Amino acid sequence: MGRLKGVKTKSDYLEWNTLLILIHKLERDGENKFALLIAIGAYTGLRIGDILSLKWFDILEKDFLEINEQKTKKYRKLKLNENLKEIISRSFSKLHSPGVGKYVFINRFDTKPISREYVNRRLKEIFKNYNIKIGNVSSHTLRKSFGRRVFENNDNSEKSLIILGEMFNHASISTTKIYLGIREKEIFDVYDGL
Repeated sequence: MGRLKGVKTKSDYLEWNTLLILIHKLERDGENKFALLIAIGAYTGLRIGDILSLKWFDILEKDFLEINEQKTKKYRKLKLNENLKEIISRSFSKLHSPGVGKYVFINRFDTKPISREYVNRRLKEIFKNYNIKIGNVSSHTLRKSFGRRVFENNDNSEKSLIILGEMFNHASISTTKIYLGIREKEIFDVYDGL
């Protein structure tokens, strides 16, 4: 069952080390397609629609990923992290070197990308099978995990929120804080400080 149009759902983020361990376990267990999907989502912060539209020539042996975002229609150029580049290379090999013009996340009929609904269903199964405790999991979990990692890696700075706001195309830092669950924590901390 997909998300209802106009109804906002709230997905949680995953701690970075838990995410890396999950990617490793998925690769170990031959779940290369989803190891790669999770890695791309976590290392780039892209929306799932943009991830699913990727073709191998977009990411294989590249230092940068250049896309026009589906939702915003804006051009973006992202630097591919060295760890991600290694995962991409391993995945290409383990998936028997599909044609570079093919979609990275192609359906079983080899005709089009897998669907967002399928991704969300599989992520729920994967998190359950690997006993990962998280409230609400969806493809958005990967984007939020990326945001939290950037925020934490930059000492929870206001500057990181400004950069993330630009990357996520948010109207304000306040929106970015709400998106990452930071605003709620700040509010709860007020009660703890009484």
